[in-house]
Amino acid sequence: MKTKTQQLLEEFNKAFARNNMDFILSNVTDHITWTAIGDFTVKGRTAFQETLKRMAGDEPYELTIHRVITHGKDAAVHGVMNSREGKQYAFCDVYELSGFKNPKITAMTSFVIPISHG
Repeated sequence: MKTKTQQLLEEFNKAFARNNMDFILSNVTDHITWTAIGDFTVKGRTAFQETLKRMAGDEPYELTIHRVITHGKDAAVHGVMNSREGKQYAFCDVYELSGFKNPKITAMTSFVIPISHG
């Protein structure tokens, strides 16, 4: 049986794949920090939302979650996203959560690696 935090993180990642901005924004704190390693760091809900808007594509990604690991206020999700154009990205997101009862994401560090088929 999945914990409340595991369910939240699975749904959060599905929302990313589908560009569901409302779900994403309702599950982060006002002081969210998002770091995409090697690319950017944004701080605060407004900057986070603007970054999401710039990244949003027209088509949803197919998402495969391999593992969700939680421990206290820390968590990680590992998986693969596939675009309709055939691009694949392996990812691992590391999360810091606000608490246990109704957790929201306070920080997120994303590791994203394009998978080439050559």
